[in-house]
Amino acid sequence: MCWDISLHTDIEIVKSAFPGLRDERRQLDYNYDYMENVQAITFPEYPIIYKEKDSEQLAIKEMQWGVLPTYITDPKLQADRRRNMINARSERILEDKKSYWYRLRSQRCLIPVSGTFEHRAINGWKKKVPYYIGQEGREIFYIPGLYQFHESYDQVGVIEKIGSFAMLTRSANELMANIHNDGPNKHRMPLFLPQDLENKWISNINEEDMASIFAYDIPSLALESYPVYTLRGYPNRPDGKHRYEPFDGWEGLPPLGNDNVQQSLF
Repeated sequence: MCWDISLHTDIEIVKSAFPGLRDERRQLDYNYDYMENVQAITFPEYPIIYKEKDSEQLAIKEMQWGVLPTYITDPKLQADRRRNMINARSERILEDKKSYWYRLRSQRCLIPVSGTFEHRAINGWKKKVPYYIGQEGREIFYIPGLYQFHESYDQVGVIEKIGSFAMLTRSANELMANIHNDGPNKHRMPLFLPQDLENKWISNINEEDMASIFAYDIPSLALESYPVYTLRGYPNRPDGKHRYEPFDGWEGLPPLGNDNVQQSLF
């Protein structure tokens, strides 16, 4: 399960990658350097590229991470259920026609990221080690998602249209299985795609095309990964660097795929 992403790249790169992209963001001058670690648990607003159903027009707009289950009216139950709608298993979208995701299958979006984060468990260590994962040779890439709109009232009682989205995941490749190796959703990863399939996802496609995208398994060599300092809480790094930069202070860290080393350093 991916609950942490980073966008520390100039948003103009995103806009230039999609000619004719309509900019619907409320904060046009937002400094995206502050999105170096975005955590899904708070349902944060994030810039999403989406295509209106049965339209060719693409737009970028802030949406909340975590699809809002509008069929639940109790606020607490709604928030609890929403935490399970931060990610969507790509395998279920077409196979389970009774699922919420099947109903959203035509409401596709792209999530621009500089990279994602995941935690690795090591036998004998009290703390999991956070890793940053990016795509080799790409300053920014796009993870497929599904979105929906719902209506809400602003502070002065005016109805506004709110977007929310979920990130698509799939079974992990060898690299990601070694990193995301623990927890109830272990051995999962975001549905990383090459550029041609990213563009295909946001175009008018049928279910057969969608199935071929879901089947794509990115090679481990197409990803870059390295340990970082921390993701939970906000302590300053001892070296003063950004949260997404490599951290060499994990003493005794075994190589990926070698997690049976018995240690209790942390």
